[in-house]
Amino acid sequence: MSIDQAELQLFRDNVKRFLENEIQPHYEQWEKDSWMPREIWNLLGDNGLLCVDQPEQYGGVGVPFQYSMVILDEMSKMGLASLATGVSVHSDICAPYIEHLATDAVKAEWLPKLASGAAVAAIGMSEPGAGSDLAAIRTTAVRDGDVYVVNGSKTFISNGQHADVVVMAVKTDVSAGAKGVSLLLIDTSLPGFQKGKKLEKMGLHSQDTSELFMDNVRVPAECLLGQEGKGFAYMMNELPRERLNIAVIGVAASEGTLERTIQYVQDRKAFGKPLSQLQNTRFTLATCKTDILAARAFVNNCIDLHAEGKLDIPTGAAVKLYATELQGRVADACLQMHGGYGYMLEYPVARAYIDARIQRIYGGASEIMKEVVAREILGR
Repeated sequence: MSIDQAELQLFRDNVKRFLENEIQPHYEQWEKDSWMPREIWNLLGDNGLLCVDQPEQYGGVGVPFQYSMVILDEMSKMGLASLATGVSVHSDICAPYIEHLATDAVKAEWLPKLASGAAVAAIGMSEPGAGSDLAAIRTTAVRDGDVYVVNGSKTFISNGQHADVVVMAVKTDVSAGAKGVSLLLIDTSLPGFQKGKKLEKMGLHSQDTSELFMDNVRVPAECLLGQEGKGFAYMMNELPRERLNIAVIGVAASEGTLERTIQYVQDRKAFGKPLSQLQNTRFTLATCKTDILAARAFVNNCIDLHAEGKLDIPTGAAVKLYATELQGRVADACLQMHGGYGYMLEYPVARAYIDARIQRIYGGASEIMKEVVAREILGR
């Protein structure tokens, strides 16, 4: 689908205006409180910023995928990492699982709620003993007539406290390894479902990352996503989009951090002249700028590939690896430009630095990304 660039730019301008007026004035306080109000999801939905590429029949706008990435792009460029992470999980990870795999009745029940913000979505993959190794999950779902009885726990779940529904990875056959993994859509209001404490993290402070516990939760069989035993394959199919989301956040965050640092070094003086006149400053920022330009070209190409259904798993892994490693380097270099002030949380570069660190871990750690790319070029 061809993109009308003028319309896309108008959409970007509207997103930016909304974030500047409705989110940015409150975000610093949310980070200090380590909590983002639940009402934000309703506000996002009311302003058409959730699940925008979802079909109109399910409450979305039906616009191309590129529009959804504009939302993450602008949030990340402004340094709203906690919000960008939550929206990415909700709109760009969970909603597609439901759209692609759920029954018509389940789609009709949940997708409009996700688009409006009436319901918040999370994805339950990581467990205390299974992070990147998804085949090692131990949460079980045993069929009992017309329900699945689910037992187990999950950790590091983004949107976990606010979540109304969770795309849950479970074992329906504990003896079959990866082939025993299935996906269930679980309503968090069901008896036996419990949200644990909000986890205290190094960064992304207002993102409600949580533990989840299931004790004999009886989930209607119609909430199986796709077929039993195909969960691992489904996750592999959706991972390129998830990793691309993280890459978009990474390159946009780098752009925002660099822009703010360029302004800082022109205003700040050392040895009687602006920092911007020192060769080390100029060369360091020139390197950051050049690397960001390369990353942006790679990311934009991958966005177009995904929109055409052509983004494969190795390329998705490569763009996530490249953009998030770059994000860490840029955040570190820009913090150094700020000197001691860069270590103070009142300066956005400090938050950019700590928020960047998780990007190389979730969605598949950098080491896993390297192995995925290596298998493509060298085999197993």
